[in-house]
Amino acid sequence: MRLTSEQVERTLNQFDAQALPEDHPAVPQLNELFGDHTFFLDSSGLNVVEPTDAASGADTGMVVNLADWSDETLTKLAVHPPQATEIVVALGPTH
Repeated sequence: MRLTSEQVERTLNQFDAQALPEDHPAVPQLNELFGDHTFFLDSSGLNVVEPTDAASGADTGMVVNLADWSDETLTKLAVHPPQATEIVVALGPTH
């Protein structure tokens, strides 16, 4: 899911990562591979936020890992099937 700038800020306050800016050269290729998302890089690799069960009444998202770092310098990613993490972030209201 693509997040608003407010949702990105809320996510980064709860999840130690860096958001890839939409104008980053890798984003078009990532969108082709994974769909239209806001992408985050952290110490484990490439992640996105997917909405959680709306029945709970909370506007939250789960961090899903899409690729792990495959080198010690954190410059190459190894794609794998999406893996849900235990990290759930409060996204707040969407406008």
